[in-house]
Amino acid sequence: MNLQTRAPVTANGRAYPWPKVPAVAICLDGCEPAYLDVAIAEGLMPTLKRMREAGTDRIAHSVIPSFTNPNNLSIATGRPPAVHGICGNYLYEPETGQEVMMNDVRFLRAPTVFAKFYEAGARVAVVTAKDKLRALLGAGLRFDEDRAIAFSSEKSGTTTKAEHGIANASRWLGMPVPEVYSADLSEFVFAAGVKLLREWKPDVMYLSTTDYIQHKYAPDQQGAKDFYAMFDRYLAELDELGAAIVVTADHGMKPKHLADGSPAVIYVQDLLDDWLGKGAARVILPITDPYVVHHGALGSFATAYLPEGEDRAAIMARLAARPEIILVLDREEAVRRFELPADRIGDIVMISGENMTIGTSAHRHDLAALKEPLRS
Repeated sequence: MNLQTRAPVTANGRAYPWPKVPAVAICLDGCEPAYLDVAIAEGLMPTLKRMREAGTDRIAHSVIPSFTNPNNLSIATGRPPAVHGICGNYLYEPETGQEVMMNDVRFLRAPTVFAKFYEAGARVAVVTAKDKLRALLGAGLRFDEDRAIAFSSEKSGTTTKAEHGIANASRWLGMPVPEVYSADLSEFVFAAGVKLLREWKPDVMYLSTTDYIQHKYAPDQQGAKDFYAMFDRYLAELDELGAAIVVTADHGMKPKHLADGSPAVIYVQDLLDDWLGKGAARVILPITDPYVVHHGALGSFATAYLPEGEDRAAIMARLAARPEIILVLDREEAVRRFELPADRIGDIVMISGENMTIGTSAHRHDLAALKEPLRS
């Protein structure tokens, strides 16, 4: 469509010009800048090198907690979690006493830019690697007018016109449904993006990958280099098709293991059990998702619910005294500093050092699934 005379589209208080050419945003999950620097230096990403030199290249702050769901939804809405409501992959609902995945559309409190462009008459495509994001990113799209497509690589063999805007995306693309723990899951996203741009011609398209490779390989390892060389080839195709392209990331990736290769982790639930009694406090790790091979549910951010009447300041001081922890905030300060929804975080939040992770209790983490030293 790409009608240049269309009025700007407003989403969550911001005006977005109607794209003169197809607008494509690509979120490279876990793309620490060093991955790009190494690949470009070794001549593996000529397309991105040219784009960096001719276009705009910026380092931006991510949303905290710097996990997949919060940052993808901040990209998709143009707003922080305080507005869109998605402050983790996982949360605790005090009213039900349940810990649940934050994938359901009921948790989303703001419309996406994609939905607003769709309402204005645009053709919109969203392709994700993991299915956990597909419903959130596709919220507000309708699939009965051939103006919206939203599916994941992970579930590409079971897509339908009614629910995804396309029947059997795997067969349509001519690629098998990829293994979840593989680079193929992301390559499927790129290949689908190229075919959609060439044949279906969306006005707005969002492509979001998985960080399996980044969890597995450091920037200078061959597996990472192969991944970014592959991505650059698809990027060249998108560029040749005339799209305006933004490449970004949801978060970075750092080594978080000890010299012997074991995870570097402080188990905060165990600490609070020792201090307050078993189960008196509840530690929530918003990184938690079903993909334990990636990270074993170990990241650098946690929130904790404390017993009513507990001396919050005293607990915060004891946690802050631990060398593994670099920041402890009460709920009010965390809401102010990180623009988080107050009703979806605990009484305190904590952040560990760059090469350290926070766990709950040692027995609750399935570290046997980690085949390489932890990167998170």
